[in-house]
Amino acid sequence: MESMMVEDNFHGWLPIRAWRRDGEWRLDWCWFGEQRLTRPFFRDDVDLALRLPFNQVFRRETSLNVLLERQAASPGVAPGAFIYHASRCGSTLLAQMLAGLGRHIVLSEPPALDSLLRAHLLDPAATDRQPQWIRALLSAYGQRRQGGEERLFVKLDAWNVFEAPLLHRLYPDTPGIFLYRDPLEIVISQLRQPGMHRVPGLLGPSGLDCAGLDAQAMAPLEFTCRMIGRIIEQGLALCQEQGCVPVNYSELPGALWGRLAPLFGLVDADVPKLRDIAAFDAKQPAMWFSADSQRKRDEAGDEVRAAVDRWARAPYEKLEQVRCLKQTLHTNF
Repeated sequence: MESMMVEDNFHGWLPIRAWRRDGEWRLDWCWFGEQRLTRPFFRDDVDLALRLPFNQVFRRETSLNVLLERQAASPGVAPGAFIYHASRCGSTLLAQMLAGLGRHIVLSEPPALDSLLRAHLLDPAATDRQPQWIRALLSAYGQRRQGGEERLFVKLDAWNVFEAPLLHRLYPDTPGIFLYRDPLEIVISQLRQPGMHRVPGLLGPSGLDCAGLDAQAMAPLEFTCRMIGRIIEQGLALCQEQGCVPVNYSELPGALWGRLAPLFGLVDADVPKLRDIAAFDAKQPAMWFSADSQRKRDEAGDEVRAAVDRWARAPYEKLEQVRCLKQTLHTNF
């Protein structure tokens, strides 16, 4: 199968899963043809593609060496921007707006990228090869399957903010943004509907792990506030040390066609399309968007507010100061 994969035409195939078996890292591939990645999350596009009769009959599994050979044979579009976020703060909306323009390839939290970014935590022997693997994986995702794609934008999982320094070493000229919002609103959302990283032990090894802390023994509220606080702290560090652009949820959607337009290569003619997409719920595109920030704040009791203030308020306020300073400098110059 390995030699067949190297010799075959890879057009239309994308990696959908990376995992470790018997000490070797492997990849699953899926045939997308010319199907664009337009659904809220990459896994949604995968689910749609797997329904095709072709994918129900044929399966491709390879080593990562095949991925490297694929890169050498056909380098893809390099990443145009990395989108980091604190979860539940508009990153899906941003990705959906960008994906609505046909010249963009938008990756929304692809599981294979997350697996390879955290491979060193599961397999220390993978550390030296991680940079090669990640560049080759993004090259595979950046293939021009329709011919007119110009930019590749990558939205990471919230916990990948801890792997951001590696990505910026690999792509020093690629800008990044960090999306966040009032941590009280994030915490309420996570308590309502827990994400994978909100359940201790479910995510596996990640940058959220803290030596000496027993996450399993923590109450859900304390664990959630600590987790959100740590992500925002890391986002603050990225904005201060890596040059990432801080973006508050309250600025969306207008910030995309406003101050972020040069970063994403947008022009005035794109604005009507972006406005149309922003009118709908990013995660449920068939429904109109309805703002819920005030409802979340009203739902928070004194215990929740105290926990948020203890674990997440300080880095949020510092991030707001950085954002306001950057905006002031941009306005003045």
